[in-house]
Amino acid sequence: MSRPRRVFQAETAFQVSHAINAPFGRGESIGGTPVGLERRIKEHAKDLLPDFLFLLLLHRKEVGRFPNLIKPRTFNERILRRNLQPDPRFAPLTDKLAVRDYVGRILGEEFLVPLIAAPTRFTRADFDSLPDSFVMKANHGSTFVEIVRDKSRESFERLHQLAVRWLSTDFYKVARERHYRDIEPGLFFETLLLDRNGQVPADYKVHCFRRSAGRPVMYIVKISDRFGPLPRGDVYDADWNHLDVTIGEYARGTTPSAPPDNLDAILEAAAKLSNGFDYVRVDLYAPDNALYFGELTFTPGAGVVPMFPDRVDFEWGELLME
Repeated sequence: MSRPRRVFQAETAFQVSHAINAPFGRGESIGGTPVGLERRIKEHAKDLLPDFLFLLLLHRKEVGRFPNLIKPRTFNERILRRNLQPDPRFAPLTDKLAVRDYVGRILGEEFLVPLIAAPTRFTRADFDSLPDSFVMKANHGSTFVEIVRDKSRESFERLHQLAVRWLSTDFYKVARERHYRDIEPGLFFETLLLDRNGQVPADYKVHCFRRSAGRPVMYIVKISDRFGPLPRGDVYDADWNHLDVTIGEYARGTTPSAPPDNLDAILEAAAKLSNGFDYVRVDLYAPDNALYFGELTFTPGAGVVPMFPDRVDFEWGELLME
């Protein structure tokens, strides 16, 4: 078996750390200034930007226009407003460890991916006690995921180095999502979910827009082959109609997939978890007709996600009228 690969989700939110800086080749210089120094200067300058200006420039770069944050109309603009003015509930429910209590109360413990350990300090003894396969995650960001299929081909030293890097990352600074400042970084290990074919199951990202006391308007983004060479993102409505919509950097599949056998259970779980919020994205896994909770996301893509066609940004913005 090949060595486990380090895997990061292709999330636009994480890529924005490079949005203001243009990369340069190794050994190049600009005006006689070494590239490494030039890059550090730009990073420092970026850190000094106030949140409002940072998000203004970032949205312009990623979406192609300056946002209206005074009178937002689009989905992305309304998410940007959430970055700057987060609901106090966002932080504890975005925290991937703390949210487990909420999910257990609303859905039940059986919908949680089994938690193996959440050490306050990752030691060799912790590594030795882990099962042969597992997933290592951090609770304070959307990109900290490491799949280990065979621990005998893994090393404590590499995972420890990765954990140190994750835990030292201030995820708020990536895209100025302010509620991340209130999440204390922590490491945890979960059971590796695989379907009957031994593959990581698809991720069902259910965007829930709630305008009244009834069932929310829901759109499902199915992410297939998330950790493979050709990840795809297909958008469906609640009746599983395949929409001609692309969100972010996931390519749309050429043909629609069959709806999951437990589609009704997916929609029901998303509706329950989104109750009380005008918008939240509920991520779920459904391997072999089972159902597991992934995460809650209140500011997907940090409000800088290109949507094609562009009218979808405005249509979803109408659904998120505050």
